[in-house]
Amino acid sequence: MDDRPIEKDFSNNGNPYNGYGGHQHLDHDHDSETALRKIRTAGSVSITPELFEKLYLSPQTKVSGDLRRTVGNPTPLALIGFLLSLTPLSMDLMGWRGAGGGGAAGTGTYFFFGGLLMILGSLGEFLIGNTFPFVVFGSFGAYWLGLAATLQPSYNAYGAYSTTGNPADGLNSNGFRSSFAFFFLAMGIMCFIYLICSIRTNMVFFMIFLTLVLAFSCLAGSYWQLNNGNVALAGRLQVIGGAFAFCTTIFGWWIFIAIMLASLDFPFSVPVGDLSGFIKGASERDSNV
Repeated sequence: MDDRPIEKDFSNNGNPYNGYGGHQHLDHDHDSETALRKIRTAGSVSITPELFEKLYLSPQTKVSGDLRRTVGNPTPLALIGFLLSLTPLSMDLMGWRGAGGGGAAGTGTYFFFGGLLMILGSLGEFLIGNTFPFVVFGSFGAYWLGLAATLQPSYNAYGAYSTTGNPADGLNSNGFRSSFAFFFLAMGIMCFIYLICSIRTNMVFFMIFLTLVLAFSCLAGSYWQLNNGNVALAGRLQVIGGAFAFCTTIFGWWIFIAIMLASLDFPFSVPVGDLSGFIKGASERDSNV
């Protein structure tokens, strides 16, 4: 297992640690001119655990190999796929400017932004050994693909519940609505687990999962209330769920900006409320015994 600090190799000699001359350390306190000069002249640049957590949404862990030092950061790719899917969907759920239809207009977006980009980002996190974002991005990529498939008539997800021969009538059946609500409930449970895990990342990531838990819970309740005949309450729950999802996107866009600025070594940083030291990891605790 590799105990050395995470570094990016900028040298021409292919030595990722460059311990034979010119190793430089880079954190968020360096101004852009100094950082660029170090990148141009140094054999490698190491980053602090706080900056690593901001860039990768995961506490720095020991991994074998040098992929983190040689490949691009997949985290913002997955994030932008998530945000460009959830942002318009949340507005649809709130009914802004007459929007509606449960987000059906964004089916293509769910396939190619939410699904494709998040799966690609998940695979990238897998390759560089970041387990938590790998699982998070992969599961949400599958969620967007599942949602898009459900909205596609060819998959017969709601058509199977129709008793009239018109597939669209299945959308209004009690069986479909109750079943689909359980999907949102399961997503809420998953996000609650992620919420607990995110305590070791940063406050913004924590708030993303907190608002997602509330959003999925409200959407599940909305479908169940429709089955109970409480149309007005179901409508309010959908709007509230959309509002929580919109809050998720606000936090998401914030952390996306923070990652992009840090990736391009801007002379200022966007705070995300680092929590990586709030709860010490088991390996760190054992090493201090």
